[in-house]
Amino acid sequence: MKKADIGIIGLAVMGENLALNFESKGYTVAIYNKKDHPEDDVVGVFRKGRGKNKNFIGAETLKEFVDSLNHPRKIMMMIRAGEPVDEVKNQLISLLLPGDIIIDGGNSDFHDTERRVKECEEHKILFVGAGVSGGEEGALNGPSIMPGGSIDAWPHIKEPLQNIAAKLDDGTPCCQWIGPGGAGHFVKMVHNGIEYGDMQIIAEAYSLLKNCGNKSNEMISEIFNTWNRGELNSFLIEITAQIFRYKDKDGSFLIDKILDVAGQKGTGKWSVITALEENDPLTLITQAVYARILSSLSEDRNHASQIYSNFSTASQRVSNIEANAIKNALYASKIISYAQGFSLLKKASDRYQWNLDLGSIAMIWRKGCIIRSAFLNKITQAYTENPYLENLLFDEYFINTINGLLVNWRQVISEGVLQGIPLPCMSAALSYFDGLRTRHSTANLIQAQRDYFGAHTYERIDAERGKFFHTNWTGKGSNTTSGSYQL
Repeated sequence: MKKADIGIIGLAVMGENLALNFESKGYTVAIYNKKDHPEDDVVGVFRKGRGKNKNFIGAETLKEFVDSLNHPRKIMMMIRAGEPVDEVKNQLISLLLPGDIIIDGGNSDFHDTERRVKECEEHKILFVGAGVSGGEEGALNGPSIMPGGSIDAWPHIKEPLQNIAAKLDDGTPCCQWIGPGGAGHFVKMVHNGIEYGDMQIIAEAYSLLKNCGNKSNEMISEIFNTWNRGELNSFLIEITAQIFRYKDKDGSFLIDKILDVAGQKGTGKWSVITALEENDPLTLITQAVYARILSSLSEDRNHASQIYSNFSTASQRVSNIEANAIKNALYASKIISYAQGFSLLKKASDRYQWNLDLGSIAMIWRKGCIIRSAFLNKITQAYTENPYLENLLFDEYFINTINGLLVNWRQVISEGVLQGIPLPCMSAALSYFDGLRTRHSTANLIQAQRDYFGAHTYERIDAERGKFFHTNWTGKGSNTTSGSYQL
């Protein structure tokens, strides 16, 4: 009996399209989907539809699925993150042999992946957490894939994963080994966080064009088309241009009928939480997450708009803001977003000893994934020239670029604020930049306040770092500090 080269568990949008992608590259693919009800036949429907007359082996049970695979078995789970992954993983462990490979291609929390790698290796099973980006189209035609986990799995899965991945113009696959443990899913998490930021700053540019520039949907579409031919060339800019010219059945623009409440699945929040744990200021992406949360408060926003509508300054001003200035503010904010995202990657790499190749990560994001853009080539170059670069803003290209965009960046945000237009991410980006370039901040006052009310101590500029002082500010305190006694 013919056996399959690779197996897919979960035939939702991503799983189905990845299965078709593998098959189109010459692989025989085993497929299995859990039945929530006896009458469910997802596998049968697929084989009679998109999978008809193709090299798929359908399975009714998980054991039948496992038995249909060649050794070492390569099984890719495309199922909902969380408990379902553990449930299927545990069932598979009881059916697999040493050296078999489980790949989790969902958006799992990297901490869970770290644990699962160890649990599987205790049974001599290899576990890989592979971030997959590109949506439905990418899954079918070539996604960006970020595998990490049990390194011994890589020689067995490298060829099939790289074969289905997107390719750069020189043929380089957008799939490279990321690192041990949860490294692959961590990189995918940061990718998604950057995606949140990209989408929000594009939305803010839309708001500026519409509310400051009084641009119509057709004009906005053409502006984004123009931007997509320059340094902002990217998948998200491209589809934004298409969205603004798409018309509903009645001939009106669909964008104007879509409810302004944005959903989210959690990876953006995870990025923010992780940044807090790493003491890394991921301010732009944090604001992008909060912007989605604020959008969900539609009733509160409706109420507030009625209360404060007469206090808006927008109707009292005539804006002459130009589309090119908005483009420059968008590009500057984008640079900050990626600088923060790659800073978080570096911090986590150092903490978990993953030894992440930041240039390689930027390279595999250049095609296939949602944040794919020409701009990522500049990041690849920066880390190729200096693998130990502390911050992208210290690279010569980005230094020169930010300096050239700075005037428009400040002007656009100032005008937006004066007109009452919310620009959470563009503003956060500029504040981060100004904070980073400020040699002497006002944190000395914060330290004085902390010492005043809580005896938390402070350091002095005329003493060596690491030596702490406490002042009896009121004359009524003591020399006891918050760290005097340790339990």
